[in-house]
Amino acid sequence: MIKKPFFCLSSPSFSYELFNTSSDQPRIIGSPEKVTLFVKTAYTQKDALALCIGQRVKTGQKLTLFNNSDAYAISSVTGEITSIEPYSGNFGQAHTAITIKTDAIEETDDAFAALTDQPTIESAQSYLADIPGCPSFASLADPERPIHTIVIVGGDNDLLVTTNQYTVMTDTDSVSAGIQILKEMTGIDNIILVVPRESVQGFGHTGAQLAAVDTVYPSLNPKMVMKNVLNTETPAGQTCEDMGVCFFSAEAVASVGKAFKNGHIPLAKTITLITKDEKTLLVKARIGVPFSDIFKACQIEVNANDRLIVGGPLTGTAVYSENHPVLADTDAIMVQDKTDVSLASDYPCTNCGECVRVCPADIQVHMLVRLLENGMYQEAAEEYDLNSCINCGLCSLVCVSQIPIFQYIRLGQYELAEIEMMEADND
Repeated sequence: MIKKPFFCLSSPSFSYELFNTSSDQPRIIGSPEKVTLFVKTAYTQKDALALCIGQRVKTGQKLTLFNNSDAYAISSVTGEITSIEPYSGNFGQAHTAITIKTDAIEETDDAFAALTDQPTIESAQSYLADIPGCPSFASLADPERPIHTIVIVGGDNDLLVTTNQYTVMTDTDSVSAGIQILKEMTGIDNIILVVPRESVQGFGHTGAQLAAVDTVYPSLNPKMVMKNVLNTETPAGQTCEDMGVCFFSAEAVASVGKAFKNGHIPLAKTITLITKDEKTLLVKARIGVPFSDIFKACQIEVNANDRLIVGGPLTGTAVYSENHPVLADTDAIMVQDKTDVSLASDYPCTNCGECVRVCPADIQVHMLVRLLENGMYQEAAEEYDLNSCINCGLCSLVCVSQIPIFQYIRLGQYELAEIEMMEADND
């Protein structure tokens, strides 16, 4: 929902979609013919591979890619490995894609079940890093950045998305179990559950402190939660973890609760599917299922030049194939008709000031983007607060010149991090 003042003297207001508990339950996507799993490491050590094509695997089995690496994926089906290939993600991130052809009869691996009696960060890191919601176990285990507060976000980070709202409102028992597990594993008692103000009732028994935020976007962004709930500003260039605060999605916490309660690794991801007419429906699909299976089950036709977006309309990332798999952090899939695709423009900035008015971080966006367009990333950070951006995407949404400001900012932050890493390596 968009609320814009008549004279445009202040910033327009955008509100989160609120999940209606009377809505239909998620549509279950059936067993796929194949799944593709991503291991977050480059496919560069073929002589050290711990897996091979033709190898049979069970549902829930840990698939360690290399003998000398901790990188792994969890098989979401029973079947046979048919390919192991390099995959390039956003900004050239190197992954390895493992494709598994599904068997008709499912067998479950029970290695994780033996570890559920005494939950530890080590066992969670070893088996649960890529369960639905992608829990931040690595942050909890980092001795150089001790965590004193865990924040559970019972809402979603983009408009039209209701994945985490659905989880926290319909699976409260699993969220509560996950909170207790986190306390046992970490010894951290300061756990805060953040929910939209309109849905604040009914969560007092979860074992976490309860905090409510407005439904005005981007109030559920971690850095906005830091400011408005924890009364803590996150300095430019630092993360919430640097400040001792670790964020979990409600789905991640529920997945932790289910894993240790049932002794099985959760493998079904809840996804908000946003159709071409901007209607939403929830689906549940196993991690690794290709998008095409979801579109077929929901009778959504994808044509040439339609756009597929992983995530919501403001912060999502375009992908270019219906064969792209559901990942553990795929909260939403958006299908945009080719006639509705707003093309980027090289029309110059008009200095209308809309991006400045809407920016929650108070950045002089119109000046920042001029430097980013010219590849002046260090100057953008030093002069116009590039690293203060919270990546909400509002600037691109309101830009009358259709400049892809958010994409410039993401690229600038990535390139700046690469420059700083190279300088550190040379010191």
